[in-house]
Amino acid sequence: GEEVSDLNQQVWVLQGQTIVTVPRSNSVTPVTVTVVPCKYPESLEQGRGVPIYLGIENPEMCLSCEDIEGQPTLQLKEKILRLYNEVEPVDPFLFYRLEIYSTSTFESVAFPGWFIASSDKGHPIFLTSHQGENNVNFNLSINA
Repeated sequence: GEEVSDLNQQVWVLQGQTIVTVPRSNSVTPVTVTVVPCKYPESLEQGRGVPIYLGIENPEMCLSCEDIEGQPTLQLKEKILRLYNEVEPVDPFLFYRLEIYSTSTFESVAFPGWFIASSDKGHPIFLTSHQGENNVNFNLSINA
């Protein structure tokens, strides 16, 4: 698995059913992230990045994007691996991962132009269409 941090050295941790960002420290246990490639990238738009499913381990859940009252919203759902075996892409769960140098952005396939973002410490990660105002660049590092 991998560990995610933003450019402010905040890591992703699980609080209840939500992923929040907190400053990296010894007392913090970041979630282990699973990146699962979509088996059918050719059916999706090219050039936006690699289509992936983004999950966490312990408990096994995956991120999805849903329209809640007109607002694209990030949700945690159960079980990612069975998505990998679906015969076609499951758009709400897919993100285009674009790697720029050592950082990655994650754009919603279901909501083009909306990216996973982090804000202040202790706040949940969320979807934003305003890239400049929020931190949409993340580092993924393999955790030992």
